[in-house]
Amino acid sequence: MRRILPVVLALTVVFAGCKVKELAEKAGIEKDLKDRGTIDLMKQVSEDKYTPPKDGKLTDAQVQMYLKVREHEKDIARVAREQMQKHADAAKKNGEKSLSGLMEGFKSLGSVAEFATADIRAAKDLGYNTQEYLWVKGQILAASTAAMAQKMGNALSAQMDASYAQMKKAYDNAKDDQTKAMYKQMLDNYGQQKKETAADTKKDEDPALAYNLTLLSKYENALNALTTELSKYEDKTGEAKKSMDDWQKSLDNATADAKKQAQ
Repeated sequence: MRRILPVVLALTVVFAGCKVKELAEKAGIEKDLKDRGTIDLMKQVSEDKYTPPKDGKLTDAQVQMYLKVREHEKDIARVAREQMQKHADAAKKNGEKSLSGLMEGFKSLGSVAEFATADIRAAKDLGYNTQEYLWVKGQILAASTAAMAQKMGNALSAQMDASYAQMKKAYDNAKDDQTKAMYKQMLDNYGQQKKETAADTKKDEDPALAYNLTLLSKYENALNALTTELSKYEDKTGEAKKSMDDWQKSLDNATADAKKQAQ
């Protein structure tokens, strides 16, 4: 018991320290939102200048910047959302058509703007060039969206290969020339469609997008950027991640099943 007590006390101190730090950070964010409104923030942002690289490629430092901003953005967005809900509840309680209700409604709109610009505020807080950050975020979200499209494309391709395999079996087992000719035409059309799709994909391939996607994958699952962006609007913490995880699992299972059918 004597040995356990110091450990318990130490853990209590650690947890208490974390809670105090969390409350202090929240208070700091609340003060900043009050002292520096969205209009003031946008004036500061307009002073930043940035010329994106011609090749459109990100650097490791830029991806790291994005990840740091994203973490701080979560804290700001959480506080802004709490204030938004607080003002909305007060407006409803006081009567939305009353003077006090209208005032709370205006405050709620202000919190909406603060919520929407949480990432820019976070970038500014951390001392980054906001124009560079916005460009980096755009490139990362483009890469994340491309990863989603790629996953869907792989699943569709596997399904088409499975269909081709079934058609090929039917062609091989056909007993009469008419049926055989029908399946032959279907197989030829599929082969041509697959060639055209591959050619279009190669033609439309953006070297910068492919490079950025590979770079982002060094740090996290490429779909995380899109998931995190969607999570800002979820009503319950973890909903966006669960939906994305379920979607990925569903596609992976569908792709695996299709590949088995194609064998």
